[in-house]
Amino acid sequence: MARVFITGSSDGLGRMAAQLLIEQKHSVVLHARNKTRGQEALSAVPGAESAVFGDLRSISQTRSVAEQVNKLGAFDAVIHNAGIGYRESKRRATEDGLPEMFAVNTLAPYILTALIEKPKRLIYVSSGMHQSGDTSLKDLTWEHRPWKGEQAYCDSKLHDVLLAFAVARRWPGVFSNALEPGWVPTKMGGPRAPDDLDAGRRTQVWLAVSDEPAAAVTSEYFYHLKLREPLSATRDVELQEKLLESCKHFSGFDLLE
Repeated sequence: MARVFITGSSDGLGRMAAQLLIEQKHSVVLHARNKTRGQEALSAVPGAESAVFGDLRSISQTRSVAEQVNKLGAFDAVIHNAGIGYRESKRRATEDGLPEMFAVNTLAPYILTALIEKPKRLIYVSSGMHQSGDTSLKDLTWEHRPWKGEQAYCDSKLHDVLLAFAVARRWPGVFSNALEPGWVPTKMGGPRAPDDLDAGRRTQVWLAVSDEPAAAVTSEYFYHLKLREPLSATRDVELQEKLLESCKHFSGFDLLE
């Protein structure tokens, strides 16, 4: 039996992945934005071990999530599933002055990775839209560019792959991979999304707990249980390090080797 923590698991793919893990007799800790949503998540996912809460738009609350997780003990896998979609029509600033999308999609997984005790496996949920991400990594917080929600989303999903591969390189004892669930009919994807919702959650679960050789790998990118080639720039070590340095600057936390 594996022990898995999933961010953004009060609804959508995160909750579906949690339900599947529990069906497979694994132990799952959920995450929600606040206590009320955490209780709702526990009611919606019978059998979950517990839930932690904290708004990932906030650096201090994200740190609190990491502290809550560490108090619960070691985990076999952490799935970084939480995310904000691309339909944000304007730059919405957090209490830290950062765009919400950057805070949740990029900085939160970095902070949680840096602060949570190393699990055996890390899974970062990206998107096929990472292929259109800005590889210059300039103006990450959109202070000087006119806001474009779709581009900001593409950028953040590129960051997730860079982070997954950077962690794989720095932490050789941890399997660290990224995946795209496809355009699936969740609250984020919308009801007309054509992709396979079940395959999206199964890929997360498979990478988190499977003993199959195909899943016991690191620094790879997956789509529906199969390898897929990510944007070539995600393999660039200098680019990976540039993102890590930027995330350290914005968060104040260092990703130690």
